[in-house]
Amino acid sequence: MFQLFLLADGHFGEALAAPAVPGTIEYAHWSPDGRQILLGVAGLGAELSGGQGSGRNGGAADELPSWHPAVDSGVPDDAWRRLWLYAADTGELSRLSPDGLNCWEAGWCGPDQVVAITSTRAGEDDWYSAALTLIDCATGRSRELLHSDVQLGLPCGSPDGSRVAVVQAVCSDRWIVAGDAILIDLASGAREVLDTSGVDVTSVQWIGSGQLGYLGQRHLDSVAGLADLATGTVTELLSTAVSCGGRYPEGAFTADGRVVVVQDAYHLPPQVTLVGRDKEEVLASLAHAGTDYLLSIAGTAQAISWPAPDGLTIEGVLCLPPGDGPFPLIVSIHGGPIAAWRDKWSMRTPAVPLLVSRGYAVLHPNPRGSGGRGQEFARRVVGDMGGADSDDFLSGIDALAERGIIDPARIGLMGGSYGGFMSSWLVTQDQRFAAAVPISPVTDWYSQSFTSNIGGWGNAFLHADPEQPGTLAHTRSPVLHASKARTPCLNIAGAKDRCTPPGQAREFHQALLSHGTESVLVIYPQEGHGVRAFPAAADCLTRMTGWFERHMPPGVS
Repeated sequence: MFQLFLLADGHFGEALAAPAVPGTIEYAHWSPDGRQILLGVAGLGAELSGGQGSGRNGGAADELPSWHPAVDSGVPDDAWRRLWLYAADTGELSRLSPDGLNCWEAGWCGPDQVVAITSTRAGEDDWYSAALTLIDCATGRSRELLHSDVQLGLPCGSPDGSRVAVVQAVCSDRWIVAGDAILIDLASGAREVLDTSGVDVTSVQWIGSGQLGYLGQRHLDSVAGLADLATGTVTELLSTAVSCGGRYPEGAFTADGRVVVVQDAYHLPPQVTLVGRDKEEVLASLAHAGTDYLLSIAGTAQAISWPAPDGLTIEGVLCLPPGDGPFPLIVSIHGGPIAAWRDKWSMRTPAVPLLVSRGYAVLHPNPRGSGGRGQEFARRVVGDMGGADSDDFLSGIDALAERGIIDPARIGLMGGSYGGFMSSWLVTQDQRFAAAVPISPVTDWYSQSFTSNIGGWGNAFLHADPEQPGTLAHTRSPVLHASKARTPCLNIAGAKDRCTPPGQAREFHQALLSHGTESVLVIYPQEGHGVRAFPAAADCLTRMTGWFERHMPPGVS
């Protein structure tokens, strides 16, 4: 559990513990006047998002004897996310949010109000319909500011309490938000969309009450900018193919309008960089002998694009080993589907430099539905998961084969979450693949509806009703097309995954075996959504590499 500790400014020594809150602190924000700290507290039964690894925070259930049954009676009492206030001068701790209001994330709006993303229920599925709410710190009263037909995230209010900024976007995962920055004037209620010249905004921060700093993604580039609300002008500080932040661009603005970011790329180890209007300064770098070695074996990365069958341009990042090829190709499919690849250190996973060092090319496509191309592009996957986006992948493979870069007889697939679904789905739609490694997949949208903690999201994104035969919940389920698959599949899942439960991987495994297709099922007992902890992660990498080398070995044409 995370609790609040404070260290006096200018003093060395042990940090002093504040009074404990009932749960774990997910974030803490100082008020604009420096008098209070806003604490976002998740109960120990609160669910984690898929991007966090799924499962629950943990609690008494983890300490029960081995014989004790698992009991589920719906959303438990300790599943709520609540807001607390810590008064720095008195040391008093008080709860702000009322019963019946789940606060997914929050920020200050002046010194006396808080703006939050809220819902009246606490299940993970409830985030997708959450509203933007203003809460008065003195009375605890709340009022709804904005409700959207898509998702809301990254709320923050101006220091003087006059305006609120929030990002509105079609999203498939909590915390992974890329879309339009909405500005709300609290006095008039007027709303406007910030003009960012095509940037999907992924981070916002007020600089005083008259400027809003933002970061985001435009195509494959990371962008940072400043919006001056008095003049209505927007100035870009940074637009670069080098990545900034984690899954999406993020950073921290200084009072004078510069921005601190963690930059990295496939060729660049992470470094802390201070970016101004006319100058960049590297403050710290993680480069060392180990990163030098990785660079020596990891090959290169380059941005590429190709036309989909309907003429839409699809972009991606291609990692290549040294030499002229043609290389065996592994298509790495991102989760979401609303997410995006960028040119990043190791492409965010040790699997990529490992595979490239063994002689494989690895393609990272951003099909329709990906971030960085605006909300119309993102919406193209809604109601059509496994439809036109399937052709985006296949056309990319065809383009690389036509260019002589890859060997069309040695094509593999890998991906987690939505990438796991698509890795399972594509092998039932096209028999060109020599091997596939679906990780944390959805393979049966019908059973997913009733076993996942975000089953409602899946039905909404499919525009499907599982009770009605013949909808996409049935026709886009890989298990119901398994008779057409010929590709050997290594199906990987975590036993504690509540987002895409391990039964999804098991269903596809057993469906493949029933039709005589080679399949292996691997379920890690302590893992959730994805395989993240050691030594399980090392075992997973070993099995994945061995699977591809067995079924599509490099150096063989």
